[in-house]
Amino acid sequence: MATTAKLLEDSLLVIWNDRNADNRLEAMQRIYSPDIHFFEGNSTEAIVGYKAINELISKLQTEWPVEFEFELNKPSQVNHTTQIISWNLGPKGVEPVATGMDVAIIENDLIKSLYLFLDGK
Repeated sequence: MATTAKLLEDSLLVIWNDRNADNRLEAMQRIYSPDIHFFEGNSTEAIVGYKAINELISKLQTEWPVEFEFELNKPSQVNHTTQIISWNLGPKGVEPVATGMDVAIIENDLIKSLYLFLDGK
């Protein structure tokens, strides 16, 4: 069992920050379970699998300026099979345009489920 939240950090900083879809797919195979479920919000259905999540990231990135990146705003944490991470999104060195937290459920050393909690502004 992982003793750090490295998987979740890599999900955010490696997968979600990469603007190359092929690189993201390769990273997903090391970080996500093939049947990963990503929950954007309580009122939406899960986005399931590498392809669907990769398409979502590509779509979102086309809506963001190229200098937008995720960065940690405090250390990640792990408790058994659950990992949490708090983040900022926006250009480095300025007020973030979005902040939030991701929660991951780990199974067989891969992220099985990923939950987004977006802070209200």
